[in-house]
Amino acid sequence: MQRTVLATAIALISSFAIHSAAQAADEPIQPIKPAANINLGMVELGKKLYFDPRLSKSGFISCNSCHNLSMGGTDNIPTSIGDKWQQGPINAPTVLNSSLNLAQFWDGRAADLKAQAGGPIANPGEMGFTHTLAIGVLESIPAYVRDFKQVFGKAKIDIDQVTLAIAEFEKTLVTPNSRFDQWLLGKKDALTKDELAGYALFKDSGCVACHNGEAVGGNSFQKMGVVEPYKTKATAGGRADVTGKDADRFNFKVPTLRNVEMTYPYFHDGAANTLAEAVDTMGRLQLGKKFTKDENAKVVAFLKTLTGDQPSFTLPILPPSSDTTPRPTPFAK
Repeated sequence: MQRTVLATAIALISSFAIHSAAQAADEPIQPIKPAANINLGMVELGKKLYFDPRLSKSGFISCNSCHNLSMGGTDNIPTSIGDKWQQGPINAPTVLNSSLNLAQFWDGRAADLKAQAGGPIANPGEMGFTHTLAIGVLESIPAYVRDFKQVFGKAKIDIDQVTLAIAEFEKTLVTPNSRFDQWLLGKKDALTKDELAGYALFKDSGCVACHNGEAVGGNSFQKMGVVEPYKTKATAGGRADVTGKDADRFNFKVPTLRNVEMTYPYFHDGAANTLAEAVDTMGRLQLGKKFTKDENAKVVAFLKTLTGDQPSFTLPILPPSSDTTPRPTPFAK
């Protein structure tokens, strides 16, 4: 009798899992999976480096400054603030779920997270340092020397190890278990009537042509302003800045819509302050569709269901500088 009940229970669970997987497979958006195949020692080292402002010339700017993990992995301002209070040229994209992108940065100039991690450190408009100086700082801190040797098995620290560690930490910054993912996986009451109506509009209007997959974006480059030109004061040229081809002008990586209620303002220039404004602009410029106020509200309601479980971890305690660690120069001319 007990074996029969157990067998029945297993069969029901298996049937539910198969049904849930089938429902998810039928949709253009897929549930986010938790991070897998992670080197935990490298992650812990990368976490320290991600939060360490000593990798910047000022000793004040860290990766987390522009990609704040308490604020959806971004900084919630139109363009980021760099070394000596410089205004950045483009909106900081979220680091959350960035491992799912086909490339990094709006123009895709970095092939992966490792390639991206080294850019801001040596960019005079961002962290304002050099790779050589950053390595010198790390080598002067005994605890970091021990950490790097333990993780990489080498006595000498190099920038390749630094970017590998930061990238490994960033791979863990996925946000599964959103209400929409729960619905995809079979929880029928996870979404309200208006949220479901918003998703139907999102699909029927053509938004899913670009915003699809696990990240609901991030997997293609598209022109900003297909039906109508996009008017902006920003100077970023998109993919054209990388390829040099005029045909690529204003082609940007499609941003992920995961956690989008947290990652305002929107677009590469940060010009849209609200989701309602962003939905209206994208409807007109990309689809040639003018959403009514009610339709807009329903699409926005759906987009807010894409907020998943935020990264949760113990804040790293950074190792103290030694007497030989170069001191930062935040006010240098």
